Amino acid sequence: MGRGYIAEDAVEGYLSKLCEPGAGPVTGLLIGQSSAQRDFVVMATRTPQMDESTAAAGSSLDKDWVTEHARQVSRMLPGGLCVLGVFIITDTDAKDTLNSLRQLVFAVEHLISGDRLWSLADDDVTDRVTLHVNPKTRKTVCRTFDVRDPKSTAKPADWKYQSGVCSSWSMVSCCLDVDMLLGLPEDRTSTESMEKCLMEGLKAWARQIEGGVCLIDGKKLPDDKELTAGQRRNAKQALTAQLLVTPCEQRLTEAVQQCGGSVSVSGAIHSRAYLHGNKPRASLAEKLLKRDVVSTVAARVQMLLEELTAEEEGKGDSRDRQRTDRLGLPRRLFCPVRGAAGPVCVCDYQFSDEGLSEVRDRLKEMLDMETAEEDLDTRQEMAAAESTESNEHTAEPTVQTVVEPKRNNYTGVAMASAVALLATAASLLYLQDY
Repeated sequence: MGRGYIAEDAVEGYLSKLCEPGAGPVTGLLIGQSSAQRDFVVMATRTPQMDESTAAAGSSLDKDWVTEHARQVSRMLPGGLCVLGVFIITDTDAKDTLNSLRQLVFAVEHLISGDRLWSLADDDVTDRVTLHVNPKTRKTVCRTFDVRDPKSTAKPADWKYQSGVCSSWSMVSCCLDVDMLLGLPEDRTSTESMEKCLMEGLKAWARQIEGGVCLIDGKKLPDDKELTAGQRRNAKQALTAQLLVTPCEQRLTEAVQQCGGSVSVSGAIHSRAYLHGNKPRASLAEKLLKRDVVSTVAARVQMLLEELTAEEEGKGDSRDRQRTDRLGLPRRLFCPVRGAAGPVCVCDYQFSDEGLSEVRDRLKEMLDMETAEEDLDTRQEMAAAESTESNEHTAEPTVQTVVEPKRNNYTGVAMASAVALLATAASLLYLQDY
């Protein structure tokens, strides 16, 4: 037998609800965490239904539709959680769907990995799971593929349900000050060139984060130190971390000489990672937390770029005019995973012009979660309006100066950004604290 998968009981209940007679094939994603011995599945979510016209021309295994859903969902997963694979509910024989599931799981991994700014480590698990559920018999067939090997063939895997899968998981969190400079291309008429240039700058910053020193509860722990040592078995833990990162030595003038403009990203972000209860070590906590720091910053920059692109398309090309806009990157909110007994949460990002109802709608659409507003944790990254009321000290703003937000221990102000272009650039964009 191959890898073992332990799924939360709530996953079984969710999949059973999708086994409605006559509902047709249903696809979706499996979300959880891998370890060397086994994988833990904490939730499943169906692929959003296509509109009637699109669905009539396609099928439930439309790769573009499913993979884009996976890309959006991956942004909503804090450190330690990832898309482990895909499932399908159909009365078609499991052997007849295996090839389609193989293509799907490779396509999902390819798209998600394209957004990563960090490289896989030698100890990272690269097996991804496909689960076939027969809605009539409720029989499940579990197979895995090694997505690192394009020629990988299906391997059988063990699938079991268990209560309280993440009840003893630990959470490690930190608040990090972000201050970096990203270059912009000379030609900003192409969204692709803008995104490529920004991502290159983010990759350089990500290498700084990777090389930073991680303190857990104020101490630099040995890599093989068990975080549960000295604690009662199955006891939940909430750990506080600090990332000590060497400031970037790149100067604004150097960036100006090399590109058509620059983006200054500055502020404070809240990051967290969840660790399975099977003797997690300090090295795992550090790796997952650093990856979450990088991923949440990159996701917000990408989301803002998408918003600006949509606005430009709606207003027409206004890059020929010099302008000053004030925009804020979205703040991060958290929501408990449905049916999970432990501390595990998913997250979403809220723009300044959005209410909590929009966040609830996205959680429903992307993760099929019914959420009450009171269940949303909005405290970790407070709105700037809340913090500036008691913050009388602000630096005089210029195009190269960012107002530093007030920080409250380990609960951070939402990350802000400022975009400063050359005087000769086509546009001037200044992003302020949200």
